[in-house]
Amino acid sequence: MFFYADLHIHSKYSRATSKNCNLEELALWAGKKGVKILSTGDFTHPAWFNEIKDKLIPAESGVFKLKDNKLNPDNPVRFVLSVEISTIYKKGDKTRKVHHLIYMPDLKSAEKFRQKLSLIGNIVSDGRPILGLDSRNLLEIALESSADSFIIPAHIWTPWFSVLGSKSGFDSIEECYEDLAEHIFAVETGLSADPEMIWRVSGLDKYRLVSNSDAHSASKIAREATIFNAEPDYFSLKNALKTGKGYVGSVEFYPQEGKYYLDGHRKCDVCLTPAESDKCEGICPVCHKPLTQGVMNRINQLADREEKDLKPPSTAGEVYRLIPLMEILSEILNVGVASKKVETAYENLIQKLGAELEILRTIPVNEIEKAGMPRLAEAITRLREGRVIKKAGFDGEFGTIKLFD
Repeated sequence: MFFYADLHIHSKYSRATSKNCNLEELALWAGKKGVKILSTGDFTHPAWFNEIKDKLIPAESGVFKLKDNKLNPDNPVRFVLSVEISTIYKKGDKTRKVHHLIYMPDLKSAEKFRQKLSLIGNIVSDGRPILGLDSRNLLEIALESSADSFIIPAHIWTPWFSVLGSKSGFDSIEECYEDLAEHIFAVETGLSADPEMIWRVSGLDKYRLVSNSDAHSASKIAREATIFNAEPDYFSLKNALKTGKGYVGSVEFYPQEGKYYLDGHRKCDVCLTPAESDKCEGICPVCHKPLTQGVMNRINQLADREEKDLKPPSTAGEVYRLIPLMEILSEILNVGVASKKVETAYENLIQKLGAELEILRTIPVNEIEKAGMPRLAEAITRLREGRVIKKAGFDGEFGTIKLFD
């Protein structure tokens, strides 16, 4: 039994959310995508926690399902209790800004964790609370709330808010979590990095790599996902990440599409490779202010392996690079991703062929062609063969990945 999991989403109470969405809508979209386990996101927020308690009931060990699923009664989607926490604090000679994904096995543990955090900072104003708390101490509070809880450092290379970020991070996981670092056994790649980039840093070999969508609206679920071959429950998922038993690998964005792949200045329309940035000594040639250093440059700084010498570590899984189906349809139909034309084509394909991730990965191309979109069949062929055209993202600006000239 293998399944896709997307363990990093935001609820309608996150200030960064572009579209409000309820649990029913999240489950509906997870079903369209082919995701079996989805995070609740934002369980520390009082209103969202009440919604979780009202609409979800326990299912298999440590996971939940919708109590009343009118949108799709046969939907098998399960939820795990999760929240993203932003910690901002002074350590050493820098202000640290680190995002963490926290998972709890039951409502009682989640409530205990919420209460502890409410004594430290404001958990009401945002689904992703910002706390003046050392990352090591956040991990300690999670473990005190439940020995079965776990933390995954989020999008570990993002310049501004991550454990290894160039602007406010550390140079190692151990430096961040100190004596509790042994409790970290997985890290999130983020949209601007993929496993092969991370394999260049030998200090990260011990960690399983997870990929998640960081979805701020339901339709963006499973832009990235993690693949498991285990029972779809909390403890099997945790054990797979900890031991590798049941861990298969990840579905990845092309990292060039991520918002922080290369160095640059969005306002100045300056995008530079690490080598070009080094020649400028990290200074924007237009406004003469420091460039936002991208993920590729930061990895180069910490890497102790060359790309040509790369070998997957023992913790590595399979890597599948995909383009979201709506983006492919947008390119084929020559309209915006959010257009009605794309939405209609997408829904028709899901009805005829099944879940999006299976359309992208496994459904035979001739079946896709029979569904009435020959050009999509050609696009999927190119995608599976890795024949894509890349324009890299930088300084908060998404890149583009295309399949046709």
